[in-house]
Formats: sequence, C-alpha cells, structure tokens
Amino acid sequence: MKKSFKGRAVVPGTASGEAVVSRRGFNILASMQRDLMGKKAEVRCSDQNNPDAFGRALSGRILCLPRTIGSTTGGMVLQAAAALGKAPAALLFSEPIDSLAAGGVILAKVWNGRDIVTVDGLGDEFLAAVENGAAISVEADGIVTIETA
Repeated sequence: MKKSFKGRAVVPGTASGEAVVSRRGFNILASMQRDLMGKKAEVRCSDQNNPDAFGRALSGRILCLPRTIGSTTGGMVLQAAAALGKAPAALLFSEPIDSLAAGGVILAKVWNGRDIVTVDGLGDEFLAAVENGAAISVEADGIVTIETA
C-alpha cells in the first residue's frame, strides 16, 4: 500500500531509498560527527539519546524527522557530510525546516554543489505513518510516497 504526502520542496530534487525515522528532534552533531571525523565509509547515527535512529546508517538514506536540534555546528556537520558524499539522500521534515538544517543544506548546495533533497511541512500524519526501513520516494514538487506493508 502507498501513502503520499505533499510538502514544500526546500531543496527540490528526486530521491528514493530506505527511511530512517526520528520521532524527536534530531541532533546532527551528536548523530554524524563521530563517523565523519573517524573517516568511516558510512555514517551511522551515534546519538545514543535518539533510540529511534541510534546505530542506523544515515548515508544515502531518507531521514524523516520533525526538526533538528542542538549546536549551531550541526549545519556545518551536514555540509561536511555532503562534501564527503556521506550525507542522507533526503531530509523530510514533518514541521517547517529549522535554521540548523536550512544552513546545512544551503551550504552543501552553494559551497559544494551537492543537493540534499529537502522537503518540509509534511505534517504529523507523515511522521506517524513512516517506519524505519520503509521504501520512500521523493519528487521534485514535494510529493513524498511511502510504501507500507
């Protein structure tokens, strides 16, 4: 079964892949910095305070979240992940995008020419419907489709 949601395309583009879901604010610095600094081939969520995403691969995945939280360094960590080719394929926000994430996706685009497809305003129903591992596709117009079992 498929469920579709319409949001605002902040960084338009298409993406598809496996969902990683955080039902709480996602701390980019705590989640990504360790593996980026350790030069790991793939970034996994290292934020033990986020039981939804902890230990899950983030590189190339579709990150579904309400908003980001934490240090203003988070935007730079997201930009660095993009520069290294280790960022999520897409960021899907149930709420309006916050300044931390916006800074990161803008810097990734402007400084590195790398788009992290980003859609916001998908709503609480979106976040309630998506599960870790679900197949997701994102269209350039902000339509997000979840394949449910």
